[in-house]
Amino acid sequence: MLNAESHTYDSMNNELQSRTKQFSLRILKLGVKLNKFDDIARVIAKQIIRSGTSVGAHYRESIRARSKKEMISKLEGGQQELEETKYWLELLVEGKIVKASQLSSLIEEADEIMAMLTASIRTLKSSKVG
Repeated sequence: MLNAESHTYDSMNNELQSRTKQFSLRILKLGVKLNKFDDIARVIAKQIIRSGTSVGAHYRESIRARSKKEMISKLEGGQQELEETKYWLELLVEGKIVKASQLSSLIEEADEIMAMLTASIRTLKSSKVG
């Protein structure tokens, strides 16, 4: 996609596409489990499903962006949704709705995806491609 860095970029693109989809699927499974709890857990389930699955949707939209500016905007939208998702995950743990050990790998994956999105945005902002 980005000329000279095309191979590296395509590899990261494929990895991000796969990881954001897998993240969404894990969030959906968490939402199903949360819906079996009390009203508070069900409210958080709706919120976390919306924000957690939006990360991958924003990433997919960025792939088809018409300009670098639009691509960056979509990736930054994914970052915002991911940050919101992390907030809901933190509330689940700190509110003692779910044990930290049950969410630690999901939180770690959120952090890793955030780092990848940040790197992609940084690369796009520094590139000369339009």
